[in-house]
Amino acid sequence: MPSVLIVDDEPNIVELVRVTLEDDRVRVLEAADGATALAVAAAARPELILLDVNLPDLSGLEVCRRLRRDQGLAETRIVMLTAAAQREDVAAGLAAGADQYLTKPFSPVRLISLVEALLPNATLWVRD
Repeated sequence: MPSVLIVDDEPNIVELVRVTLEDDRVRVLEAADGATALAVAAAARPELILLDVNLPDLSGLEVCRRLRRDQGLAETRIVMLTAAAQREDVAAGLAAGADQYLTKPFSPVRLISLVEALLPNATLWVRD
């Protein structure tokens, strides 16, 4: 079962992402700060991390850089999911090691499409 780690300090964003992605074939994990995100990622080895830039302790960019240095997480896909939408913000996120950059507010349909593209071998959602 693939797992997705949502890292955001805004409970309403975490809830929206969780409700959008959660399925009986997907395990959703949560972290509200960078230190917790690093600990959860090290323990759970999620296939995908959705990471906010503005966190209360470590920045999402620093979390991303640290995740990329962890050999056990080398295959983990990282999406910066943030309100920081300037061209420089996107460039910084990608330079830190993110695979994709999605800005808030976001469409749940766009989020699902992005997750499916990043995890092509996982059957996450069944379309009726």
